[in-house]
Amino acid sequence: MAHYLVTGGAGFIGSHLVEALSLTGHSVTVLDNLSSGHKKNVETFVSNRVKFVEGDIRDTALLDQLVKNCDGIFHLAALVSVPQSIEQPKDSFEINLQGTLNVLECCRKQPHVRLVFASSAAVYGDTKICPVKETIVGIPLSPYGLHKWMCEEQAGLYAALYSVNSVGLRFFNVFGPRQDPSSPYSGVISIFIDRLRRGQAPTIFGDGSQTRDFVYVGDVVQALIKAMNSKKQGFAAYNVGRGESVTINMLWKILCNVVGADLPAKFGPAREGEIHTSLANISKIEMELGYAAETNLKEGLKKTYEWATQ
Repeated sequence: MAHYLVTGGAGFIGSHLVEALSLTGHSVTVLDNLSSGHKKNVETFVSNRVKFVEGDIRDTALLDQLVKNCDGIFHLAALVSVPQSIEQPKDSFEINLQGTLNVLECCRKQPHVRLVFASSAAVYGDTKICPVKETIVGIPLSPYGLHKWMCEEQAGLYAALYSVNSVGLRFFNVFGPRQDPSSPYSGVISIFIDRLRRGQAPTIFGDGSQTRDFVYVGDVVQALIKAMNSKKQGFAAYNVGRGESVTINMLWKILCNVVGADLPAKFGPAREGEIHTSLANISKIEMELGYAAETNLKEGLKKTYEWATQ
């Protein structure tokens, strides 16, 4: 069994990854500063195999200490919101770009350590090509998207100069249990479910015709683990989605149908830096890593709503 460091491991995606790794017998060190994660997300997994450390990826001495004796790093810690990165570009730079560089430096010092990190579909910007392939060079519309793209460029350089093996996973719209609806930067599905529970109409920003490729968190965990287990050398980037898209208006209708509600949505102005069309071509990750999206949108919405109403 392996020993992994999971940065951002108390967050939405990170906690599901920690759960999956611990259930399959691996030992895990969770590093999280709890700025957007919650310790309760991983408390039930903390054991002789899972250790929680409250700390920040900007603390290079702490990172160096934690990476020793690790077989791999799953780097998920980030300032996770496009709107927040527009409001706080300096924070996005320091956390998303400098923080990832700190992790890459740890890997350079420990050459046996493999790195899998969270990139984003935001690297593509509002491209007119649909579905989008990894070969497309996008024009990011936000500091978040720009910094995620620059993280990939850093990883490619570290692979060429220092033989650091890494994979960047370009997550599309991830959803599922443990996604926090209380933040104004939360994913649209967690916010929609929260409004349904309260009997309130959600606000859709823009006209609702924008499309998204929603991927269930369990499938994202599958992609993370397959990327870590891959023997590919150097750096590679992969889309992680379902390869299917839906409009935000249709998403609300499907969710209302799942829970038996009839509540018209309200509409507000479009958000700055938000793309209109998003759909992943997932043929590369299917062929090279054996990834297959297993949970469809309706099934994932049902699981997420059931968790939220427990």
